[in-house]
Amino acid sequence: MAPSGPRSIKRGCQRVLYWIPVLFIALIVAWSYYAFVLQLCIESIEDTGEKVVYLLAYHVIFIMFVWAYWQTIFTKPLNPLKEFQLSHSDKELLEREDRGESQQEILRRIAKDLPIYTRTNSGAIRFCERCQLLKPDRCHHCSVCDKCILKMDHHCPWVNNCVGFSNYKFFMLFLAYSLLYCLFITATDLQYFIKFWTAGGRAHFRLKEYLKDLPDTQAKFHILFLFFSASMFSVSLASLFVYHCWLVCKNRSTLEAVRAPVFRHGTDKNGFSLGLSKNFRQVFGDEVKYWPIPIFSSLGDGCSFPTCLVNLDPEQPSSPTGSNSGSKSAAECRQFPSKPLRESQSRLLSSTPSWSESECAADKDKKGATNPVLTIENEA
Repeated sequence: MAPSGPRSIKRGCQRVLYWIPVLFIALIVAWSYYAFVLQLCIESIEDTGEKVVYLLAYHVIFIMFVWAYWQTIFTKPLNPLKEFQLSHSDKELLEREDRGESQQEILRRIAKDLPIYTRTNSGAIRFCERCQLLKPDRCHHCSVCDKCILKMDHHCPWVNNCVGFSNYKFFMLFLAYSLLYCLFITATDLQYFIKFWTAGGRAHFRLKEYLKDLPDTQAKFHILFLFFSASMFSVSLASLFVYHCWLVCKNRSTLEAVRAPVFRHGTDKNGFSLGLSKNFRQVFGDEVKYWPIPIFSSLGDGCSFPTCLVNLDPEQPSSPTGSNSGSKSAAECRQFPSKPLRESQSRLLSSTPSWSESECAADKDKKGATNPVLTIENEA
């Protein structure tokens, strides 16, 4: 067994290195604040009204951007509840079994009373040997954090944190406000950048003769590079923000977009999609006033999620009425297992049927099926 000393030193060095991207972003933001506020607004803009408007709008966007970034970095990712962890006796029983099928039987017995509906590609129970727990739906193990993260989207080096259920809303707001921040700087800096560029081009960068509108050479170069950096960041942030907006609308994580989740009935890339409105509210919550604010308002607990299945699951527990399930309508809700719905998930399931549900019902009519092909499944 290797000594713990060198391993601890290595882990400590890794933790320091992980903060380098965050420090880089912090330095860029600090410089942009200096360049915009001091060099552009205070030193270069002469019109007082324009200066005040620029400074007020800038600081509102700046505060929201920094607030969202802070929340994304320092919000601790949530881990599975203790109900998903193996007891001491179950661990011993699992260790004594050598055959994989016997171990799966043990895991299936434990998972029977848990809201777990996704499987591995081979149809096995999703089990984390590192954390010794049954993975809840949409939960994945992060090799960097060395933990299982609820509704893990990805590990982002720019925030040195896992983006998952607890901070995905903050991450979306961080992308939105950082993009707005860069676009605002680009738009307000544009006219002064043009003065610099056109005058410098005519005179082959003889700044003292052709740039009398700007106060000094230092401010001119800050304004030039501020425009370039804001423009470049705007392009990359816009593509990333649009992609994650698409993920929110489809109710998918980055991992699920790469590899579709596997349910008992098979792979279903739209398995967690409840329609545009419900998908959005699952991330941002029901209270509209909290949508633009970096305060947690997501629905659910991160361990279970309502699921729209387009095929009936033969292994799914039957409804309380048993044999009468075939006469139910396609949009009817069923509870699996028979546990009370959380208030947030009840709202998701009880509101007006969404476009995806209507499409599923229409598809059922085209195929002439006698049994419902759409089941809204509670996994609370």
